[in-house]
Amino acid sequence: MKTNVYQPVNGEIVEIIDESPTIKTFAVVPERQIAFSTGQFVELTLPGEGEAPFTPSSSPSVTERMEITIMKAGHVTGLLHQCEKGQKVGLRGPFGNGYPIDDFVGKDVYIIGGGVGIAPIRSLFLTLVERVKDFNRIVCRFGARTPEDFIYKKAIMGSWQEIDGVEIKLTVDSASNGWKGNVGVVTKILSAGDVDVSNAAAIICGPPVMMKYSLLKLLEFNFPPEDIYLSLEKNMSCGIGKCGHCMLGKYYVCKDGPVFTYDQVMEYPDLWD
Repeated sequence: MKTNVYQPVNGEIVEIIDESPTIKTFAVVPERQIAFSTGQFVELTLPGEGEAPFTPSSSPSVTERMEITIMKAGHVTGLLHQCEKGQKVGLRGPFGNGYPIDDFVGKDVYIIGGGVGIAPIRSLFLTLVERVKDFNRIVCRFGARTPEDFIYKKAIMGSWQEIDGVEIKLTVDSASNGWKGNVGVVTKILSAGDVDVSNAAAIICGPPVMMKYSLLKLLEFNFPPEDIYLSLEKNMSCGIGKCGHCMLGKYYVCKDGPVFTYDQVMEYPDLWD
């Protein structure tokens, strides 16, 4: 039977985790399992109010529940932040194209993330770690405005740091509460020697300005555009290429992305608008 892409699968919020002053993670259990690939997105529906697109932050291998990390930024996200455990929701999807994990085998994987952009990166990171021996190294550079604004603090500052084959550096724009780590924007902790550029894949996800300048750094390091992966989620709405809000040149971001290699989109001057 053909799936109705307009009909959400019913689900329930079973856990809410406060990640930062403006970001929460919602664990949703759907009535039926929703298989997705890391980097794909779903539409989360709040009945009677609306829906919005989000990339799951959980591993695709965990099928009994889906975690979605959401910043309070608009009407639907504001209402979601008011929800409590037990709230009924809907899920449509998954939609779009994710990360080609098999193409990263045998390579250094260079992951650059900032702010709530670390949410889809968490799904990618967990997917990579499940088969960590398939990759040469996993090198992560993460930034936030302040130490309090980091999401997944216990993992990023603790357990993830202890995984063999993984190297993580963190930075904050402004230090507080005794922060003794790096201070400055994320590009300040990027170095040409972090990975073997001739045998690496780079992934960038975060606010547009952070992505723009991180991309410029990678190009300085002579990263080939076809080996730089960008998560371009802004302006998505319907999820199925009908509303046209997310058009980028010849692409619908929701259908042709949201993951693109830089060589696919480098000709568009409005990439970061």
